[in-house]
Amino acid sequence: MTSFCLDFIIFVYFCDKPCVSVCSSGVFADSDAVKSVSVMEGDSVSLESGVTELQAHDLIMWTFGRPEARIAQINKQAGILSTYDGPDGRFRDRLKLDHQTGSLSITNTRTTDSGLYQVIDGMTLTTHRFNVTVYARLPCPVISRDCSSSSSSSCSLLCSVLNVGHMTLSWYKGNSLLSSISVSDLSISLSLPLEVEYQDKNSYSCVLNNPISNQTQHLDITQLCHTCLGTAALILEFITPLCGNLDSDWSIVAFKCFLIFAVIHNVK
Repeated sequence: MTSFCLDFIIFVYFCDKPCVSVCSSGVFADSDAVKSVSVMEGDSVSLESGVTELQAHDLIMWTFGRPEARIAQINKQAGILSTYDGPDGRFRDRLKLDHQTGSLSITNTRTTDSGLYQVIDGMTLTTHRFNVTVYARLPCPVISRDCSSSSSSSCSLLCSVLNVGHMTLSWYKGNSLLSSISVSDLSISLSLPLEVEYQDKNSYSCVLNNPISNQTQHLDITQLCHTCLGTAALILEFITPLCGNLDSDWSIVAFKCFLIFAVIHNVK
């Protein structure tokens, strides 16, 4: 609990023009609780003032960051209802005040809007705090094969995302977590390896997620891992069925294969 002089609150924060200052000792009912609020970049978020309906003499002020920067205020008696651009003009044209409750809305949110917001009720001497986190929209993870690490029996894969922060990248086998890697603050690139058998029939997926959303890329082993097979294996797997059964008459098989390779060679 911290004591404040009302003269300071009223004169400095709630007046856009000279006003009568009355100094009295008061206790700012400063709750230690901070409400966490998460929002996706580009969406809107509304922060409640804690007031059901503003009265004729109510004074409301919103601040952002440390040190506090005033971003909105209401002085019912003086007829003031104003929003401000904030540090570096980051809130320009994106703040809205509810004239009935004093609640604050932020539209078209950006990651730079993340931080501490406070609303001060100058009449009841109470404050509410909000720790807002704006998460960037998630890219879809990309799965690629790593032929240099693949063997004759297994396929090496890599799931990757670029320029991400506050996110986790994971491999799943069905609904079971196989591995994961996380990044907290920095915007960096993430990669996570996986090795599977060519004949594996299980379902695999790579998932990128943050606390409020996720993006999933499903693995098609048949399509992706065949690109790592050697030339001989490709011929055995794809060309042989076209040529015919190797146990049949060799002259017929050879003739079919000759025709197939001739067609392939002449395709531009």
